[in-house]
Amino acid sequence: MTPGPARTGGAPLAGVRVLDLTRALAGPFVTMLLADLGADVIKVEPPEGDITRAQGPFHPSDELHAYGGYFASINRNKRGVVLDLRTEAGRKVVRDLASRSDVLVENFRSGVLDRLGLSYEELSQVNPRLVYAALRGFGDPRTGASPYAARPAYDVVAQAMGGLMAITGQPEGPPTKVGPGVGDILPAAFTTVGILAALRQAEATGRGDFVDVAMYDAVLALCERVVYQHSYLGAVPGREGNEHPLLCPFGLYRVADGWVAVAAPGDRHWELLCKAMDRPDLVTDERLHTNVARVRHRELVRELFEDWSSTRTMSEVERLLAHNVPVAPVNTIDRIVTDPHVLARDMLLELDHPGVAEPLAVAGMPIKFASGKGVPARRAPLFGEHTDAVLAELGYADAEVAALRAQRVVA
Repeated sequence: MTPGPARTGGAPLAGVRVLDLTRALAGPFVTMLLADLGADVIKVEPPEGDITRAQGPFHPSDELHAYGGYFASINRNKRGVVLDLRTEAGRKVVRDLASRSDVLVENFRSGVLDRLGLSYEELSQVNPRLVYAALRGFGDPRTGASPYAARPAYDVVAQAMGGLMAITGQPEGPPTKVGPGVGDILPAAFTTVGILAALRQAEATGRGDFVDVAMYDAVLALCERVVYQHSYLGAVPGREGNEHPLLCPFGLYRVADGWVAVAAPGDRHWELLCKAMDRPDLVTDERLHTNVARVRHRELVRELFEDWSSTRTMSEVERLLAHNVPVAPVNTIDRIVTDPHVLARDMLLELDHPGVAEPLAVAGMPIKFASGKGVPARRAPLFGEHTDAVLAELGYADAEVAALRAQRVVA
């Protein structure tokens, strides 16, 4: 399954070309979303390759090691070009690409591309319709000059500074990092929304825009509850483990073979939960008859529920509650990959992988369309796999491409 030329047809973003100057996770996740929606994404890598190519994990039978699971997951449906932006010839190719693109996405530190002559202002002179999106740790001075603008950032930095770690973990324990890279992926989702809005503007006015998302800002937006808790009450929320400060029951509870999540803060759900537990007396108990009362007596709620749940398995609790009370098993990935919901929703995307005989699964696209419009899933590109094809589309003659390759500008 080899990635091919720009797509046309019924996909939502068919005909949109995206120049992808991103690396690591946050930026490539943006362009992956756009590619999954049908955009022709041209991923530009430096001569040393995207830093995630070599980070694995590698399938045991893969002796080629062209890339591992990390790179495969977030670079599908893209075409791959290798350019050395440290050279003027390489920067010229970027300008040529930008002149024929609808969107440019980058996640360098603030000012890096400006110094290379690839700023939004310079490229928008070449292509006024260009939507130029930047995703950085602390944003871009064009929209708000952060004192931290020059700092590098990764997911863990955004989680720490944005307030997420301070409210995650057990009360008696240390601040806790959320497992997946939400400090990368949530900013990526916000950036994608901004790009789509700016594309709409460009269609209407003929002018693109500069879209700026800071990872810090995105995580703070995720933690919106602590802002109003502080402004309304003067509170400084801390770690509450698996509880909710305002709702009960709303959290994780022990069962015979693991844990389940239960959310029954509303009085009607509480009544249905008590009925399933065969404890109708709890509905009229003054300590528990309202959500506010249950929050005050959350330990009693936990004790009563776990007295009932601890003798039952996850499957039993799910069967007894799921049709009336919001409940879910705490799934590990081996349970997820056999879950009928996941299979019905095509959330396991199998891609060919160079050097491996059978397709390998990555997480699928959560955005679905009733029309069924989308793009066939295609593997991530090999290193420089489409350099020649993309340069030919720009009008470069074979001799010019050969000269650039001899100068190590392209690969």
